[in-house]
Amino acid sequence: MTKEIYFVEITDTYGGEANYSWVNRYKVHASSVMGAIRKVSKEKGFQGRLKKTLDCGDMVRYDIRGYAICAFVTGYVDQAEHFFNVESI
Repeated sequence: MTKEIYFVEITDTYGGEANYSWVNRYKVHASSVMGAIRKVSKEKGFQGRLKKTLDCGDMVRYDIRGYAICAFVTGYVDQAEHFFNVESI
């Protein structure tokens, strides 16, 4: 299966909404959106805590159960060029 590149942002939430008082950004090589979020969750220790809460087609939001944290997964279309702190996974 062909791997694609995904852009994943993990940030804190406040009242259920993304807060962005801190954010971690990742460029992830994976074969699907689920594969991308699984790689990041494994790297960050969130395995088994993911709950998909929004799927807009081009963007998927996952909440991390037990934490006030959410993750957004989108296709990678030169997103990282807009940010200085993007880690590759």
